[in-house]
Order: sequence, then structure tokens, then C-alpha cells
Amino acid sequence: MASSFVTIALSLAAAVSSTPLSTSPFYTPPQRTSLTLAPFAENFRYESINNSYIVVLKPDASPEVMQNHFNFLVAAHQVAPLVDDSFAIRHVYEHINGYSGRFSRESVEQLRAMPEVDFIERDQIVRTQDVQNGAPWGLARISHRKKLSFATFRKYEFDASGGDGVDVYVIDTGINIDHSEFEGRASWGLTVPENDVDEDGNGHGTHCAGTIASRKYGVAKAANVIAVKVLGSNGSGSMSDVVAGVSYASAAAKRKAAAAAAELKATGKTAHKGSVANMSLGGGKSEALDRAVNAAVDGGLHFAVAAGNDNRDACNYSPAAAEKAVTVGASTLTDERAYFSNHGKCVDVFAPGLSIVSTYIGGPDATATLSGTSMASPHTAGLLAYLLSLYPSKTFDPEVYTLVDTPSLQRPFTVALGSSLYVVVHAALPGWAASWLPCTRGRTHPRANPRADHTPAAQTRAPPAVHARHAYGRHPCGLAQSADLQQLHDVGMSIVIRIGE
Repeated sequence: MASSFVTIALSLAAAVSSTPLSTSPFYTPPQRTSLTLAPFAENFRYESINNSYIVVLKPDASPEVMQNHFNFLVAAHQVAPLVDDSFAIRHVYEHINGYSGRFSRESVEQLRAMPEVDFIERDQIVRTQDVQNGAPWGLARISHRKKLSFATFRKYEFDASGGDGVDVYVIDTGINIDHSEFEGRASWGLTVPENDVDEDGNGHGTHCAGTIASRKYGVAKAANVIAVKVLGSNGSGSMSDVVAGVSYASAAAKRKAAAAAAELKATGKTAHKGSVANMSLGGGKSEALDRAVNAAVDGGLHFAVAAGNDNRDACNYSPAAAEKAVTVGASTLTDERAYFSNHGKCVDVFAPGLSIVSTYIGGPDATATLSGTSMASPHTAGLLAYLLSLYPSKTFDPEVYTLVDTPSLQRPFTVALGSSLYVVVHAALPGWAASWLPCTRGRTHPRANPRADHTPAAQTRAPPAVHARHAYGRHPCGLAQSADLQQLHDVGMSIVIRIGE
């Protein structure tokens, strides 16, 4: 279905850009049978972008319906003035059956009346989620279960091979790929904004990438980081460009997974172990972005996203509200919620986010100290890459959640664990830390294959209280609601890498 939509949409772009306005046949679009129009979303944290919209079609729209929709778009721009004398279509979103562009309000109202349109939202400005401030205590914190002491303040315990074979897509302002700390493991994927360049002119994306995978400041020190630039040098951009960045990362991860599966079948081995994405940015609530992130996770791409820095309910922001992403709030050195961090049931975990030093722009050795949930999310993305690397499947599956072969039981494992990656992590980490991983106790992971190695018998540790909301579409288990700071303080707020401590 998605490929049919892409073919039609690409044909649309070619047809309208090359066909004189006087030659296309007039087309009358079908109308909804009821008086109800497709929802029009206008919930913004920042300003909207004039005449720019994101249109999402219903998932079950047939190729014939899509073709009719294509015909309408071609015809509409022959009888109505173009906005700013430019063609309307800007992006085509393969995995959510949608597109974005510049349209007159009259065209938007016509689109809303078409039965195949699920919803339309006005494009909006999206910004980074950092707070400037002026120590990689965060690495030390995520490798110790107990609160940091004088003896552990600078001590990060890790496996140097963590992250090897894992790609992490940093959807942000870009990456200073020539920085010495990346040791050649950083590359450029895509620049989405029009008329922009393949470099990080802001530093935010480079800082996030450094926390994920740099030699000195990174969690997963052997992972690859890939720049997906969706924001400009001022740290802001459009929601439609962000959705396009997610779509690119999802498609690239799927291609890499398919190639790895083919390589494994042909040679009996593959170096690729999975893909992760980090998105330390946010705007007002956007159903289009949330749906894009959820679809990417369904396709096998792990996602960590920033909760936001407004000290408000994270459920009112995107991508923080995306159900299947790991939404990360910011904690402090003393295991308290950072004063600026968003909170509530849409926050899955807290990670270090105050005064975090990492790589930056300005030279091959540049660093900066920043604060924000933008800095917390990369700790989680790095941890996902770390675990995917150290506990891979022997039979690589493009769908990350079905990595089911028996993992290596070296390192601290001492009991016979189940063969699912998630079961292993649940049993290995302290019970409270399992809050951000799929629950396997009592019932099978909702998206998993119903095979013996996904059964709850492999779970060796009963989770504590019930979390109010869980990402990755998982069943509740783990921490209580993240806003309950006393319980978080009692069990330790940060993520843990030190397996079996």
C-alpha cells in the first residue's frame, strides 16, 4: 500500500511540475457522505508556518482511492492560484500514507471533505530541547544502581565494544562528523531543509551524538552515528521536515536490516545488530509526527525522544507523546527531577540532563556543557545501542523486537535466561530499570511472534509497581508514574548499564 502511494505521489510531482496548467483534465473529488470533515489540528507550542500543511490519508485507503486523490491534486492546482508561485508538494511520507506542502486554504477545505483524508494539521515550528549551562557525571550515573558517591562520581563501568554493529540516527541539527571523538564512526545521512548545507551550524546535534557514541563522552562508544538534519543553525525547523527525517531514518534502517538478513543467510554472519534513533527536539502536539515515530518503531527502529523543558505535562508535546517511543525526562546529579523537565504519564524514564559535557562544533576537539531533556534522551539512545550490541541475535531479524535466539551468557549472567533480547534485559537489570523495556511477565509482548522463547516463564524477576503508560506498545510493568518523584528517588531515577550489579 505504501509503495503504491509513493509511486502516485512521485508521479504527481512530475506531472504538475512539467505539465502546462491548461492541459490537465478537470477533476471533481469525492465528498464525505456525512457532514463531518477531516480533523484539522492546530495545537502549537511555537508559531505555525503560513500556508504549509501536513495531510495524512487513512491507512486503509486503496490504490484506486489514492489515484483519485492524485488526480484531484493535479487538477486543483490548474484552476486555483499556486501559493507563492511554487508547487505544493514538499515531502511524501511513505510509512504513514501522507504528504506535506503549501496549499491555499480553499484547497485545504476541499481536502478535508475527501473521505480518504484522515486528518490535516498546520505545519509548525519545532525547536531543540536544550538549556544552555556551564564532567560527564551522567555516564557515571547510568552505570551505578545506587546514588553517586565521591568514589563513583567519575567512574563509568562499561564494555568497550558496546554499540559495535549498531547504527544510531540522530534526527537533529546535524553532526560535526569530523570531530576526533567519533573516530570515523560518524557519517552524514540526509539534509532535509531546503537550501541548507551538510553541516551542523548549531552544535545541538553534535552534542547529542557525542553523548550517544563518542569515545570520551559516549554511552555506546563503538556505535555508528548518522546525521539526519531537520533543524537549521538557529535550532528550529518545520514539523513537516521533522516527519520527513523520521521517514528517512525508518526507511534507511529497514534497508540495512534487510541487507543484514540477506548477508546472514548467504554467509552465516553479519556485523549489523540493529538501529536506534534519537530525537531531542519538540513542538506542539502533532498527530503526524507521533504516528510517524510509532510506525518507525513498528518497523524495527528503536526511538528515544526528549520529554521537553517546560515543566509541564509531556503528553501535550510531540514527539514526547508518541506511544511507542521511549520518552525521557531529565534528572540531576542528586537523582531529582530537573526543574525544567516535563513530566507526567507520557514520560517513561529519567536520565542525566543537567550540565552534560559532550562534543560540539567549532573544531575537531570542541566541547560544550549543556542541560536539558535533549541531553537526557541521548543517554537512553546510547543505552539501547549498547544493549543491542552486547546481546544480539544469532539469526538477525529486521524486526528488532523478534530477536529471539539464545544470547551469550558471558559477562555477569549466572542463571538460565529466556532467549528474547527483552527477557534477557528484564532479568539482568534491577527490577525498577525494566520500566522502559517490554514487559514479558504474564503475557507475550503484543507485537512479538507467539513462540516459546517469548513466554513469561523466562522472566526471573517480578516487576514492582505498574507504570501508568508504556512506550513501544508494551504491557505495563516497572516503575510507577514518573511524576511520583519520591518513589523514583527511592529506587534510583537513572538508567543502568552495569549489568548484574
